[in-house]
Amino acid sequence: MYSNETYLLDLLREANVFDEAALEDVNHKKKNQESVLEGLISLGLVTDEKIAEILAVNSGMEYVELSKMEIDPSVATQVPADSAVRFKIVPIAYGSGSLVIAVTDPLDFDSLDSVRHVLSVEPEFVVASDSAIRQRQLDFYQAELDSDQLAKLDSNAISMVEAEGEGGDAPIIKMVYQILQEAYQNRASDIHIEPLEEELRVRYRIDGALHKVQSHPPRLLPSIVSRIKIMTGTMSIAEKRIPQDGRIQAKFGSGDLDLRVSTVPTSCGESVVMRILDKSSLTLGLPQLGFFTDDQANMEELIRLPDGIILVTGPTGSGKTTTLYACLNTINKPDRKIITVEDPVEYLLSGINQVQVKESIGMSFAAALRAILRQAPNIIMIGEIRDLETASIAINASLTGHLVFSTLHTNDAPSSVARLADIGVKKFLIASAVRSVLAQRLVRNICPDCGEDAEITPKEVNALRLSSEQLSKAQIRAGAGCRTCRMTGYKGRKGLFEVFNIEEEIRLLINDDASSNVLRKRARELGMRTLREDGVRKVLAGITTAEEVLRVTMGDED
Repeated sequence: MYSNETYLLDLLREANVFDEAALEDVNHKKKNQESVLEGLISLGLVTDEKIAEILAVNSGMEYVELSKMEIDPSVATQVPADSAVRFKIVPIAYGSGSLVIAVTDPLDFDSLDSVRHVLSVEPEFVVASDSAIRQRQLDFYQAELDSDQLAKLDSNAISMVEAEGEGGDAPIIKMVYQILQEAYQNRASDIHIEPLEEELRVRYRIDGALHKVQSHPPRLLPSIVSRIKIMTGTMSIAEKRIPQDGRIQAKFGSGDLDLRVSTVPTSCGESVVMRILDKSSLTLGLPQLGFFTDDQANMEELIRLPDGIILVTGPTGSGKTTTLYACLNTINKPDRKIITVEDPVEYLLSGINQVQVKESIGMSFAAALRAILRQAPNIIMIGEIRDLETASIAINASLTGHLVFSTLHTNDAPSSVARLADIGVKKFLIASAVRSVLAQRLVRNICPDCGEDAEITPKEVNALRLSSEQLSKAQIRAGAGCRTCRMTGYKGRKGLFEVFNIEEEIRLLINDDASSNVLRKRARELGMRTLREDGVRKVLAGITTAEEVLRVTMGDED
């Protein structure tokens, strides 16, 4: 495992990692094929991370945590796959005229000398743990390695063993913890663990885009899924034929992580998606969502109305719930009673009564709404208007002095009128009850650390219909890519908004059964900006890129 195990054991003993009694216990319990050092590791008396730290100190090299590093895959091509595996190394970065290489054993001088001969540049060695190096080798070289090399890596990477027998669960527990921790550190909103025919793929959704971060052998799937189910405390590890849902609460340092877990059986095994619930969104106000001053003033006026319905529309993942919570935070005062009906209740809001929908016991949106109206609320938030019964109760509540917030699935704001009519709501009720509809999308912000002045292409100019006057005043920017943003050029997201106010002229058009196109045209004449037009403003202000706006507003054309 290491070139000089006796010397390493002496270093560990001097560092008080273990005592002689522990060594005797290891000699008694270790398996015949294990070395003393392997026995120490398997019994949990020492970790390979601790070994790496001690080796680094005694060899005068730097210790690095590879699991926390962003490594450009192109760096790996500087060392052939078979050499990396043979010498237990992995290249991690370009230094000043050198190549930075992480090594498992800095005491193996023969291997280090061989590496120097293999490379065309002078290497700079740092020390990393054995498991972390093997995992990176799997990440970078899997396609180039033969079955024997892969088997060797699989049996050791992150101490991967079957979750059976004595101590077999510990490596899986560690692996799941590392997945959650890495997702948390990278600001991921979702974790996808997907069984494929030849691999078990792990991806994170960061700022709305999926990134592949890990690949494991498919045989680890049952153990990983079982561990996640156990963490929820409610999901059955015996049931693999039907979808299941649960929640996990984990702690990382001083931070709490709340996850919503979903499993679905697929042809290759159970697929797991864990949604990370970002509690920081609970404290957001309207300014943090991405409203420009004029739209923010409009929204602040709307949410302070005494009655009526305010709808937020957009596809799944467009930030509708975050916007609703920001509205409620803004108007949450001691003299107002606010009740929400949600499915599910994702976040607990201070000072607000929240009701969980449970269809299995007859607690539907409609049933919950009827009940909460008897609680004399001033403001009601409904997670989603899905059917006529829910819509009718919401409209009646708004017409009897309540301010109602809810969401609807439509592509743009004016289409919400047609959507409500489709589920059976009469047009005159829509015109009377609805005060405004806010359509929204999310675009990625240009990374503040690597953002720089950029040029916009003629194709983008035509698509966004930019005038020469607009371009002359624009601050066009783009991200060059850095470690902070995972080389994407983007960090964080802001909203694009289309605010469709139901003014008197619009109300008359709705009563006259006007189409969505007519409503849209007249609303624009009255000052409504479309999603794309709001996106153009954010491109010109250097907040996001033309590429992002075109990506999320492809259907927004005259």
